[in-house]
Amino acid sequence: RALAAEGHQWLANYQASEQARTGIPKLKVKHVSTFGFVIEIPKGSVALAPANYERRQTLTTGERYTTPELKEYERKVLGAQDRAIALEQTLYRELLASAAAKTSEIQTTAAALGELDVLLAFADRALAAGYVRPTVDESDVLSIKDGRHPIIEQLPDAEPFVPNSTFLNGTTDQIHLITGPNMAGKSTYIRQVATLAVMAHVGSWVPAAEMRLGVLDRVFTRIGAGDDLARGRSTFLVEMQETANILNNATPRSLVILDEIGRGTSTFDGISIAWSVAEYLHGKAEAKAKTLFATHYHELTDLADRFAGIKNYTVKVKEEGNRIVFLRRIAPGVAEKSFGIHVGAMAGLPAEVVKRAAEILGNLESNEIDVDGKAKAARKARRKLSEIPGQMTFF
Repeated sequence: RALAAEGHQWLANYQASEQARTGIPKLKVKHVSTFGFVIEIPKGSVALAPANYERRQTLTTGERYTTPELKEYERKVLGAQDRAIALEQTLYRELLASAAAKTSEIQTTAAALGELDVLLAFADRALAAGYVRPTVDESDVLSIKDGRHPIIEQLPDAEPFVPNSTFLNGTTDQIHLITGPNMAGKSTYIRQVATLAVMAHVGSWVPAAEMRLGVLDRVFTRIGAGDDLARGRSTFLVEMQETANILNNATPRSLVILDEIGRGTSTFDGISIAWSVAEYLHGKAEAKAKTLFATHYHELTDLADRFAGIKNYTVKVKEEGNRIVFLRRIAPGVAEKSFGIHVGAMAGLPAEVVKRAAEILGNLESNEIDVDGKAKAARKARRKLSEIPGQMTFF
C-alpha cells in the first residue's frame, strides 16, 4: 500500500533526475497500458538518449524507452499489488468465517436495531406532526376525528390541509357513498382513511385528534385506472378483476376503499355494476365490510333511501361566479352536480370547447339530447322524412 501510495512521488523524482542527467527538459516518465512504465522523449531530442535506454516503441512524435530502474520499480509495484490483493482476500475469508460463526447473534442484533429504528421513526413523526395514539379494540367501529393525510399535509407548497372526520360501523354507517367534483378531494379522503387504518395496525400513532378502530383483517382498495398490456388486460378488465377479488374475499372485519367503480365502461353499464356492488357489500352477510365508495354516479345516492346502512356524503365546494372553490370538507349530503366543465376550464380546455360543453350539458339536462348524445330533434326529423314515400334522405 505504501509503495503504491508513494509511487507518484518516486516517478516525479525519477523524471526530474533523468531530465537533469540527459539535458532533455521535455522528457516524460509515464505509464502506458501496453508497455507499462516508459520514458518518452520528443523526436527532436532522441539523439540525446543515453546508451542505457532500451527502446520500446517508436512514435511519430518521438520514442519510448525503458531502463533497469523503471523495470525494477514496475516489478516492485506489481508484486506489491498482487500481495495486497492476496492479503485482502485472506482477510475477507477470515471475516466471513467469523461472521458466519456469529450468524444468530448478528440476526438478533439486526432485528433489534430494525425494530428500534422503526419505533424511533414513529416517535419522531408523532412528536413533530402532532399525532395521537389510536384506540384499537374488538368493536366494529372505525371512528376518526379530524383525520389528516400524513403525506399531503407535509407538502411544502400545498394549500392548508383540511382535517375530516369519519365514522363507520357494521350497521348504521356501513357504507358511505361520497360524491363531489374532480379535484375536490374524494380520493385523498378515502386514501387517508385507509392509510390511518394501516398506521394504527402497525403500531404507529396517527394524524388525527382521536381515532378508535376495531381490528381489521384486511384493507381492500380499488383505486385508479390502468391496463395490463403484458397480460392483454384492458383497463376495465383490470378494474373488474380487482373488484371481484374484493367481493370474493371481504368480510365484516374488512375495510373496503372503492374509487369510481364502473367508469371504464358505458354509463348505464357502469351505474349498474356500481349499484350492484354496493348492494352486495351491504346485503351479503359474509361480505358486509365497512366501505368508502367515491363515485360520480349520482344515481347511486338513491341507495341511501333504500338501505339503512348506506349514507351519503359529499365534498363541499363553493361557487363564486363562473369558478368554484374547493373547501375540502366532507359532509353529509349529495353533490348537486359534478362541476366537470368547471374543472375542464381550470385545466386549460379551449374556451370554445368549454362553452360548447356547457350548451350540450344544458340540452341534456332539458332532455333535448338523449343519453346517446344525439339531438332528439334530429332523430324526429329523420323519422318524419322516412315516413314520406320516395323521399330521398341523407341522414
